[in-house]
Amino acid sequence: MSVRLRQWSRWFAPGIGVKRWAVVLAGGILVIGAGASLLVNFKPLGWLEHLVFRAALSLLILTQGSISPTVFGTVLILAGGALVFYGLRGTIQSIAGALMPRGETPLVDVLHQQRHRRRGRRVVAIGGGTGLSTLLRGLKEYTDHLTAVVTVFDDGGSSGRLRRELGILPPGDIRDCLVALAESEPLMTQLFEYRFQGGALDGHAFGNLFIASLAGVTGDLESAVKETSKVLNIRGRVLPSAVEDVVLAATFEDGSVIEGESQITRARKRIATVALKPADVAPVPEVLQALAEAELIVLGPGSLYTSVIPNLLVRGIADAIRSNRAALRVYVCNVMTQPGETDGFSAGEHVRKLIGQVGDGLFTHVLVNVQRPRNRSLLARYEAEGATPVEPDVEAIRALGVIPVEAHLISEEDVVRHDPASVSRALMRLLVAGTPLREPVAAEAR
Repeated sequence: MSVRLRQWSRWFAPGIGVKRWAVVLAGGILVIGAGASLLVNFKPLGWLEHLVFRAALSLLILTQGSISPTVFGTVLILAGGALVFYGLRGTIQSIAGALMPRGETPLVDVLHQQRHRRRGRRVVAIGGGTGLSTLLRGLKEYTDHLTAVVTVFDDGGSSGRLRRELGILPPGDIRDCLVALAESEPLMTQLFEYRFQGGALDGHAFGNLFIASLAGVTGDLESAVKETSKVLNIRGRVLPSAVEDVVLAATFEDGSVIEGESQITRARKRIATVALKPADVAPVPEVLQALAEAELIVLGPGSLYTSVIPNLLVRGIADAIRSNRAALRVYVCNVMTQPGETDGFSAGEHVRKLIGQVGDGLFTHVLVNVQRPRNRSLLARYEAEGATPVEPDVEAIRALGVIPVEAHLISEEDVVRHDPASVSRALMRLLVAGTPLREPVAAEAR
């Protein structure tokens, strides 16, 4: 028995729930054949068809001529068609019930979504922190050809402890992006973001420990991320911008220098520039390839100096973005200022600082939120921490030689942040149009 034949025979194994529907389908096809035989008076080809035809002919004889062969043949074709439909429906329901036992999403919707995403555009999103993972939650609904390029320069919290104690690159931001792209996102979010309380593991996120363990098994973080992607069954892929042990350093406007991402924001001083130590950091080759092939490149949202700019300082990444003239290149500006990093910054100031640090020609458009937060208690909490809404000074952005795109982008729940669906929808409309949107894109009711 050939391999292909053995594979087909497995469909009829006990417990699959397909055999009965296969019999119904076969019966329907035979009945249709018998009806067609009566209509056009042709001789059945096989013995089984001949048997069904003789049975149909016997029934016709029993009617003693009260029903013509044409009418009886038509009735048989309709009856056979009903059996085929019933058999097909039963087969599909059996398969769908096995694949999706809870029936949360109809199979036809799943197939349509997968087809749509497989035909999606090639998108690269660059950043880190909660901003990038928020964006990925929206973009994954549009395409499977999605690459997230994530910063690996964190030195605080659970990631920082693993970096110091085990000598591995910090997995925190990578974990957030993997969870955002996971198919079973709600459960994986709870599991991978679960933090141990008490004992030697106090404060560690389970996801960080999982990735760190895989890094020990596979030998490096890059391989660990690929294996974790398989475990989580993510849409797209997540790549670190670099795989070297690098320290982020900031030079402040008063001339002082501080090293370490967690220490930079804690200083609460105005940042002049940031740099990597060592300065000449090699990129992951797959990152450069993804940027060269991308149709849409998105920078941010995220912390300007500690998430967005550091990725662009890795050797070759900024040049690869500029070189892809065919891609739409969009910077997604933050919706709130960040204490100790972008205090008092407007949208135009974000853009000016980004250009000043990395140079012109990096992006063609800036996606700017023009929706004012309405939750006063939430805004009061932000103001107490020194954060305010980013002013959308679109004319200042236009004066810098970049096209501003105004849209309604925020979500106000526990925090004020970008709404994944609204941001992704605006980006995709801009990609399809090839020109900036003239009217604000109001978030649809969800």
